[in-house]
Amino acid sequence: MRKIVHVDMDAFYASVEQRDAPELRGKPVVVAWKGARSVVCAASYEARKFGIRSAMPALRAARLCPDALFVPPDFTRYREVSRQIRAIFHRHSDLVEPLSLDEAYLDVTAEKTGLPSATETAKVIRAEIRAETALTASAGVAPNKFLAKIASDWKKPDGLFVIRPEEAEAFLTPLPVGKLPGVGKATAGALESLGIRTVGDLRAREPRELERRFGRVGPRLWELARGIDESPVEPRQEVKSISAEDTFPEDLALDELGPALDLAAERVWTAAERQGKLGRTVTLKLKTAEFRVLTRRLTPPGPPASAAELAALARELAARVELPAATRYRLAGVGLSGFGAEDDAEPAQSVLFDDAREAPES
Repeated sequence: MRKIVHVDMDAFYASVEQRDAPELRGKPVVVAWKGARSVVCAASYEARKFGIRSAMPALRAARLCPDALFVPPDFTRYREVSRQIRAIFHRHSDLVEPLSLDEAYLDVTAEKTGLPSATETAKVIRAEIRAETALTASAGVAPNKFLAKIASDWKKPDGLFVIRPEEAEAFLTPLPVGKLPGVGKATAGALESLGIRTVGDLRAREPRELERRFGRVGPRLWELARGIDESPVEPRQEVKSISAEDTFPEDLALDELGPALDLAAERVWTAAERQGKLGRTVTLKLKTAEFRVLTRRLTPPGPPASAAELAALARELAARVELPAATRYRLAGVGLSGFGAEDDAEPAQSVLFDDAREAPES
């Protein structure tokens, strides 16, 4: 049986800013660029009390908390702190799977320092992070990744929660099905229409019934409801590309796509910076009203230096599309790839933003 620890830093970017600037401590801090199209990268716990969350438009955050202190993100500094934290992880296990700069899975079944339990390992890791970075982390301990990730969120911030194998079923039973990975609003709504609101409700259903209703996702839901997750901790997950795309409520002409491309570029840029990635190749994806998919790529002499530059390159690619002027488009997306060798030491999961109207949840 595996021993898995999921470590998640508490309000990481905002906490780094508060650590390094004493005048920010105890204040509602929002890490974001100011501007009409900027989004929140992180919010301190003081800011979260006002309803501010990551990925929220910065203008909305300012409305929710007029006294919030906006700080532009410094990803170079965040990456350096992330390297410190990752070095701590590797003292205890060679099986470390980073999910982003601020969270990771560790398989500590064969713990390197001789600590007697995964719980003790999680306690020591959190103490080492605090001592060496002056930051706090929350951790979850469980027999698999799925349960460990839920556990790490259970006592945030600065908390530790353990789900032992014999406790998994009782822990899961009352949880809303939306707590299961892969269950978004659409899937949760479909489950609720069948009278399935909690994990316990889901566990009572037959796997064949779930498969008929949800396809190949059905058996996976059945397993998760029983706390079953055999996925291993994978130390390397190289990013090949990061993309964002949206399906429009109404089909648009080519010359109307600019604002959508700007927004997609902003989302891609935020995701790339969160993962410490610098890409050179820009990809434009379009889908016509007739469902024809077009892609255009451009590799400039140097990588784009900002979200605005990325958006400008996407607009340039759109200008090269030579379909008839009457063509209408139902989807537009922007991608970034060509991450250089300098990024090889920064493993992270790829990020893909898909509009739920375009692709079903899985």
